[in-house]
Amino acid sequence: MRFDFTKPAPPSEDKRWKVVGAAMRRAGGGSSALIETLHALQDAFGYLETDGLKYVSASLRVPYSRVFGVATFYHHFQLRPAGRHRCVVCTGTACHIKGGAPILKALEARYGLAPGETSADGQLSLLSARCIGACSMAPVAVVDEEVLGRLDAETLVRRIEELNPS
Repeated sequence: MRFDFTKPAPPSEDKRWKVVGAAMRRAGGGSSALIETLHALQDAFGYLETDGLKYVSASLRVPYSRVFGVATFYHHFQLRPAGRHRCVVCTGTACHIKGGAPILKALEARYGLAPGETSADGQLSLLSARCIGACSMAPVAVVDEEVLGRLDAETLVRRIEELNPS
């Protein structure tokens, strides 16, 4: 039996693939480089598309199921292009107990989005996360990298409206 140890070709001639390749080499390749490579891929392209995930899987010799599992486990990673603004609502235990679910439902109703979706105008992506790690401030959301705690639905909607008054 003969194995082919050649590196796979990037999905396109786009120069951003060189950045992703450099991140893989810098991280040492293999499964230990997976998260850093996914960060580089998302930084370069804005989100993680299927062709990119397959390329990372082949390049690092990590099963695609594991690459996809990591990409979908962490709320930081996006599988679709993100909106101009991003709101991540925590649904962890502390946030759930302190009222996180009604906050998420209010946003879904107000913007007509389910978690993981982006508005048609590309202005807002609504996401949920199992835990943001700010349990003492529950309920919590992250809006454009700003952690907001002790929230209610009205406060969060008002904050989002300040960013995008449509």
